[in-house]
Amino acid sequence: MALIDLPLLMKDSVRGKRSAVTCALKCASQCAFGPCNHSDNETFRDIASAALTRRGVLGGSTAALAIALGGTQGALADGNGKGKGHGNGKGKGHGNGKGKGHGKGKGKGKSGALAPNGTKLRFEAISPVDAEVDEFTVPEGFAWHPIIRWGDPLFDDAPEFDWDAQSAEAQRLQFGYNNDYTEIQEIPGSHGKRAVMFVNHEYTNEPIMLPPTTDAEDATMIGMAAHGLSVVELERKNKNFPYRYVRGAELNRRIHLDDDYALTGPAAGSDLLKTVDDPEGRTVQGTLGNCAGGLTPWGTLLSGEENFHSYFRSAGTSEAEQRYGLADRATARGWENVEERFDARTEGYENEPNRFGYIVEVDPWDPTSTPKKHTSLGRFKHEGANVIVAEDGRVVTYSGDDEKFDYLYKFVSRDCYIEGDREHNMTLLENGDLYVARFTGDSPAAEIDGSGELPSDGEFDGTGEWLPLVLDGESAVPGFTVEEVLVHTRLAADAVGPTKMDRCEDVEPSLHTRRVYVACTNNSDRGTDGKAGADEANPRTENRDGHVVEIDEQGDQTSTTFAWSLLLVCGDPAQGDVTYFGGFPAEKVSPISCPDNLAFDAVGNLWISTDGQPSGIGFNDGLFRVTLNGEARGRVEQFLSVPRDGETCGPIIRDEDRSAFVSVQHPGEDGEWGAQRSYFPDYDGRGPKPTVVQVLPAKG
Repeated sequence: MALIDLPLLMKDSVRGKRSAVTCALKCASQCAFGPCNHSDNETFRDIASAALTRRGVLGGSTAALAIALGGTQGALADGNGKGKGHGNGKGKGHGNGKGKGHGKGKGKGKSGALAPNGTKLRFEAISPVDAEVDEFTVPEGFAWHPIIRWGDPLFDDAPEFDWDAQSAEAQRLQFGYNNDYTEIQEIPGSHGKRAVMFVNHEYTNEPIMLPPTTDAEDATMIGMAAHGLSVVELERKNKNFPYRYVRGAELNRRIHLDDDYALTGPAAGSDLLKTVDDPEGRTVQGTLGNCAGGLTPWGTLLSGEENFHSYFRSAGTSEAEQRYGLADRATARGWENVEERFDARTEGYENEPNRFGYIVEVDPWDPTSTPKKHTSLGRFKHEGANVIVAEDGRVVTYSGDDEKFDYLYKFVSRDCYIEGDREHNMTLLENGDLYVARFTGDSPAAEIDGSGELPSDGEFDGTGEWLPLVLDGESAVPGFTVEEVLVHTRLAADAVGPTKMDRCEDVEPSLHTRRVYVACTNNSDRGTDGKAGADEANPRTENRDGHVVEIDEQGDQTSTTFAWSLLLVCGDPAQGDVTYFGGFPAEKVSPISCPDNLAFDAVGNLWISTDGQPSGIGFNDGLFRVTLNGEARGRVEQFLSVPRDGETCGPIIRDEDRSAFVSVQHPGEDGEWGAQRSYFPDYDGRGPKPTVVQVLPAKG
């Protein structure tokens, strides 16, 4: 029996940016089965669904308030200079399980390094790296250092990693696989020398992790143990040295599939969430498919449960199941053959999939704390969630549903943030209002032809409104109870007519300008037969390269209206792609495709990590800086490139230290045991290890 049963369809039927293996393992090749969203939202008609005949659909639409885009970006200093840096930086690294290792960059740019908004992180942009290169590439003058790898032992009693003798018992005590969202917080009083890091582990690829002689059931148990979450303490001599993880540290923690999570919010205790193992519907074991996340103002971490559907076999007969991609077919990993709860066809476990698809909150400062799943933020394929304190003291959380033609959401807390009252603040995501976004363009429909060419006014822009799903503790969707809205959020959102987006992934509010940025990764089905066509917020048919939306709520983060524009329409101008870079000359930027995770540096520049450039513009994925203001608005500069088949995840920018961090996920994904495609980060001839990496100035 194969370690993982990869469906035959993955070789022939997968559409989109990722490799067929990644599609099969990450999202069960969902794109091969077509979008889950069959609602008719484009003309705001009622949903033609027999399963919803008992429910009324919210009629009419509130006229969008016309808002002119303001100049809040002027709060940032103008970028100082124009132009593009090019280089052929080549870095190669090596190291051991204790976090040693580095690679130096050799790239040289055509122009001097630029420092938008006075950032200390000056570099000359590297040239894009061909998708077949198995190197971690950084600019000249920088070096990269592995902090922690898959399999590194976290505890004093954890065994050292052994390629030939891995076990589930060992994996439970070691760093998990496919690190995605990453956050690092300084430990108070450590003078910058110690920190705590949070990382989630999205999914596994057993065929490149384990020898083919591994017993299939053992492989399943090892894979299950490699999922979950990790909290790890870090240390360094000072900011000029890379972090190393601390084995056996007090805060180190692995959170597993059999650990308890507390359900919070109005849907906790609902009949929709009860199972034979949890008749109260308030405690879930484990978290699945964790993707991006966010740091709260009170120091906890949020993590989004994304492609949870791929772990369950379900009857697949109800509209709710179909809307989330649940079906009656064997899963690739076969967990339903090991644990009954992953077979939702089994009596007593029909609701088990309803207990996944939430935002998880973890307190990294308390190893004994119980993580939470917040039903108030809705259930869908969350890429992540990011929080900002609104002008009136309430907290606002933004989240994207990462699937073709799904939606953008906003949550506004019922209660206000209280500085210094951490116990109170840790309850803020348990109750509040939930909204979904509708975008309206301001250009004639005939000018949005699907090509990506700008309309006559020179911008893709317009106004929008946040449509309520839950308001003041009550359902705002006729025919849905609050519990139904929060458990079957996609169906409730369909009923009010939001805009179908090109895979909203990370959504990040800027603490400098309070504008909100949305990474729309791509949508190969846009405008194809029977699918929604181009609109001004998603202006390209068969959108291979994605775009970035900028939202301006005009000084009120709790507003139900907003203005918007597209900051970037991604691609490679040198390959003839129709692109837009905020008005900056396209010939002076680094090419970029498939924006995924977003982050900001200390002075307000936007950073973008990508997922899918190899299948898009033919280059390895990377990390890019984008200037948001002044004459250089829209300038994209590539800072690093990850190895072959890898995805760039969890970017953290510490420009005050001239440092950046990324989690390299699924390097060498398309390989197999005995024919590996990557040997990152150790380059020891064995195989790839997903790794958290720090980049900082090279010594000497």
